[in-house]
Amino acid sequence: MEIACLDLEGVLVPEIWIEFAKVTGIESLKATTRDIPDYDVLMKQRLRILEENNLGLKEIQDVIATLKPLDGAVEFVDWLRERFQVIILSDTFYEFSQPLMRQLGFPTLLCHRLNVDERGRVVGYTLRQRDPKRQSVLALKTLYYRIIAAGDSYNDTTMLGEADQGILFHAPQNVIDQFPQFPAVHTYEDLKKEFIKASNRELSL
Repeated sequence: MEIACLDLEGVLVPEIWIEFAKVTGIESLKATTRDIPDYDVLMKQRLRILEENNLGLKEIQDVIATLKPLDGAVEFVDWLRERFQVIILSDTFYEFSQPLMRQLGFPTLLCHRLNVDERGRVVGYTLRQRDPKRQSVLALKTLYYRIIAAGDSYNDTTMLGEADQGILFHAPQNVIDQFPQFPAVHTYEDLKKEFIKASNRELSL
């Protein structure tokens, strides 16, 4: 049996921090793992900016409640589910994910948790584990699943490398250039074709 492992933000839904940055007007919140590969450095920067601007979990959740999956994402997930088991491996947080996952039909999601104080301020975060996307793929392979994975950022590349086939989707040129071993596509139709090509079964569009 084959499992499709997908990143969430940038692949199926908008980048939450970028959308929050647009609403708040705080340009520095637009940084993602496409820009800063070290997730801990990135998150500490985000938490500092939130504190400096007196912003908490509610303000972020209010923005998330207005977001929709990327055009074609729901249909793509439905297509994928008919052909593969589907797991979302994300560096987002359960406190963020509910509205968007509902629109995607609640596929299985493995991600992290935020530490929020009694005032609703985000004071830290708890990683599920180190290098969680790669570790999840490793664990699934011990159950003798074959893994095809797709992601868009630096923090997806260890997952893509550990998978039986990794695919870059919606990736910026700097990531594509640094990881030429992964096919890079930019539309869901082309992503479907890459999944079919990577599968060891006879599949069709």
